[in-house]
Amino acid sequence: MLEALRSATEPATLVALGETTGLHQNTLREHLEALVARGLARRMRAAPSGRGRPAWLYEATDPDLGVAGSEYAGLAATLAAHIHRTSRDPREDAVAAGHAWGRELARKAGPPDTAGSAAARRKVVALLDDVGFGPETDDRATTAHLTRCPLLETAREYPDVVCGVHLGIVRGALDEYGADSSRTDLQPFAEPGACRLELLTRAGKQ
Repeated sequence: MLEALRSATEPATLVALGETTGLHQNTLREHLEALVARGLARRMRAAPSGRGRPAWLYEATDPDLGVAGSEYAGLAATLAAHIHRTSRDPREDAVAAGHAWGRELARKAGPPDTAGSAAARRKVVALLDDVGFGPETDDRATTAHLTRCPLLETAREYPDVVCGVHLGIVRGALDEYGADSSRTDLQPFAEPGACRLELLTRAGKQ
């Protein structure tokens, strides 16, 4: 799979990769997710063309970047294990750390194009897409299905820490954009192949 990506002259769709490798799309997705998680490939949306969601494109990363990604994942796993072992409340500490990170990411990304909570939620979903979560949601972004995890293996081992940081990122970004972050909830591995992010967990203002 990696050789197919490296030999491609441009980012490739699942359909194109299926024609090249002869593999079923479900098998392709499994291999591609593993390559992306290890920093050996990256995924991005194709340019919009007509109706429907644009296709995903995949391409190989620079080998040196792949090594750096593996080292980052190893560092993250070490830190998660340390927090899990030493903190009195690993999840709350992780959420707090993620909150500060989310505010920083939101400041760097800039404010939403329009005012209002729905616009803020959409901006946060776009931010999550940029950092590799592959969110899928509706126009109002009340619930997002996170189809990728940049630290999947570590999240399975230390969900209190890794998923806590991810929830904190969302809350921090929403706070930075002036939206209600108290109504968010992240349910790790809530459905096959995805975590569920609830951005509105109870009735109230939109």
